[in-house]
Amino acid sequence: MDNINASIVLAGVGGQGTLIAGKLLGILAMNLGLDVKVSEVHGMSQRGGSVVTYVKIAPEVHSPIIEEGTADFILSFEEVESVRWAKLLKKGGTMIVNTQQIKSLPVLMGQMKYPEGVIDSLKAASNGDARIVSIDATGLSVETAGTTKATNIVMLGALSNYLGASDDDWRKAVEEAFASKPKTIPGNLSAFEKGRTEGNV
Repeated sequence: MDNINASIVLAGVGGQGTLIAGKLLGILAMNLGLDVKVSEVHGMSQRGGSVVTYVKIAPEVHSPIIEEGTADFILSFEEVESVRWAKLLKKGGTMIVNTQQIKSLPVLMGQMKYPEGVIDSLKAASNGDARIVSIDATGLSVETAGTTKATNIVMLGALSNYLGASDDDWRKAVEEAFASKPKTIPGNLSAFEKGRTEGNV
């Protein structure tokens, strides 16, 4: 049994597949004989709304809630969401940021400006106390799976470099998560492997 003990935050907007990513992590944990709790704790899952999912994996998990400064990993599926939830990351933690920028309605209407230099700001704010990994997960999803829908799987591929579990364990979890849509499995596996490669920094 792989001894994984991790608190993971999946932060994005509706339609980016954060909930499916949480489900896949749950499958991985259960296959490894570990306890897991997955909880959508904030936001609304309709397209465009902020969505945050907490995943805790350990030999025994008592609560799904992740307190400020305790997350081992944050997967931010959109740049600004990384800023919104950075406070949850613990010292020495890892944040993986998809460089996709989704403009909110106020930005599109010219009422607000989309922040510039988000990745650089995160690295400066971490002061070397956290690993910040940026990856064009959406672009890599289109490249490998022909759709943006595998963005979440690219992100999990990047996470797999740091979370543990074997490549075979991860691949099995991907296959199980998409068992009801077998035609999508090859594309999702390719997206996972690309994320694993590009996210290994």
